[in-house]
Amino acid sequence: MTGVAYSLAMAGLYAVPVHIGLFTAYMLGCLAGFGVMYGLERENGAQKVFLSVAFFSLRWLAFIMAELLYDNLYSFLENTRWYRENYSPAVQASVYVGVCAFYLILFFAIMAGAVTGIVKSYVYKREPMSARELLMLSIPPVLGAAGCKIIRYYRISYLRDAGELSVAYDLLLLFYCAVAVATIVVLIVLYQRIKASQEEKLTSRFVLAQADDLKRHIEQVEGLYRDIRSLKHDMTNHVLTLERLYAAGEKKEAEDYVESLKEALVETAGDIRTGNPVTDVILREWKNTAENKGIQLQCDFQYPADADMNVFDISIILNNALQNAAENAGADGGHISVLSYRSGNAYMIEIRNSFDGELRRDRESGLPVTSKEKDGTHGYGLSNIRRIAGKYFGDIDCAAENGEFILSVMLMLQ
Repeated sequence: MTGVAYSLAMAGLYAVPVHIGLFTAYMLGCLAGFGVMYGLERENGAQKVFLSVAFFSLRWLAFIMAELLYDNLYSFLENTRWYRENYSPAVQASVYVGVCAFYLILFFAIMAGAVTGIVKSYVYKREPMSARELLMLSIPPVLGAAGCKIIRYYRISYLRDAGELSVAYDLLLLFYCAVAVATIVVLIVLYQRIKASQEEKLTSRFVLAQADDLKRHIEQVEGLYRDIRSLKHDMTNHVLTLERLYAAGEKKEAEDYVESLKEALVETAGDIRTGNPVTDVILREWKNTAENKGIQLQCDFQYPADADMNVFDISIILNNALQNAAENAGADGGHISVLSYRSGNAYMIEIRNSFDGELRRDRESGLPVTSKEKDGTHGYGLSNIRRIAGKYFGDIDCAAENGEFILSVMLMLQ
C-alpha cells in the first residue's frame, strides 16, 4: 500500500502541468507514502519517519549517481568516431534508448543494493525508536541529500556557463553520493547491531533474574525440608507428651496440644500441594504476593511427576505467567487462577487473570503487546514461555474474553 501510494503520487506529480523539481517531487512522494504507512498502522511513528527520510535520501542520491553516469556515457558516445561517421536519426535514437536503458538498470541496481542491505540488517523493525534515536539517524540522510542538492546546483550552473561536462567535478560528485549511500546503509547496520547488543544485555539480565528466582526458591525449599526434618525429629517427643497427658487424664490439655501440633504441620506443609516442592514454593510465593495486592489467587495445578520434564522449565513458565498476571489483574478485587490438566501426552497449563484492557498483538509474533514494550524495553515473559513450550513441541495461545486474559500453554510429554 505504501509503494502504491508513492507510485501514484509520483505519477500524479509528473502529470501536473506546473514544473516541480525532482528534489521536491521525491519529497512529496515520500510524504504520501508516509501518510499511508502511518494511517494503516499508527504504532512507532518515529521509525516510519526515519524510513521515509532514508528512502527519500537514497532515491535522490541514486538518481544523481545514475544521472552523472548517464550524462558522461552519452557525452562519450556522441564524441566517438563511430557516432560521427554513422550519424543518422536512427543511430541517434538507438544510442538514446540504449543510454536510457543503461540509466534505468544502473538506478535500479543502486537502489536494490542499498535496500537489500538495509532489509537484511533491519531485524529489529518492531522495536520502538526514541526521539533522540530518530534525530541521530536522520541527520546523515538529510545532510547527504541536502549536500548533493547543493553540489548538483553548482554542477548545472557550470554546464550552463562552460557548455561542457567536467569529468573531475562529476567524479567528485559521484564519490560524494556513493559515500552518502554507504553511510546510510552502514549507519542502519550499526544501529541494528546496537539494538542486538541491547537485547543481548536484556536477555542476560533476564537470565540472571531467573537464576536469582531459582536460587530463592531452592533456599525456600531447603527451609521447608529443614522444618519437616525438625518436626520428624520432635515427633517422638510429641507422641510421648500426648501419651503422658492422656495417661494423666488431662484430655483438654491433650486436645489443645494436638490442635497446636496440627497448626504447625499445616503451616509447614502449606495449602498448595502440586506434587513438586519447587512448584509448591513458586505458587505459594505468588499467592502471598497476590494477596498483598488484594488479588485472589486460586490454584488447581498439578506437576506431571511421571513425565520427563525439567522442573526449571516449568518454573520459568509459572514465574513469567504469574508475573504478567499479577501486573495486569488490577489490585483490590482482581483474581488469578492457575489450572493444569492432561489429555493423553498433552499437558496443558492455563492461567487466567482479570483484565479490562484491550488486547493488542504484535503482527509478526502474534503475542500481545505489553506495557513494557511500549515503554521501550522488552517484555520477555510471553516470548520465553513460548520458547519453553517449543522445547516440548508445544505452543502458547493468548485470548481476552469476559473480562479475563487467558494464557494457555501446551507441552507434549514423552
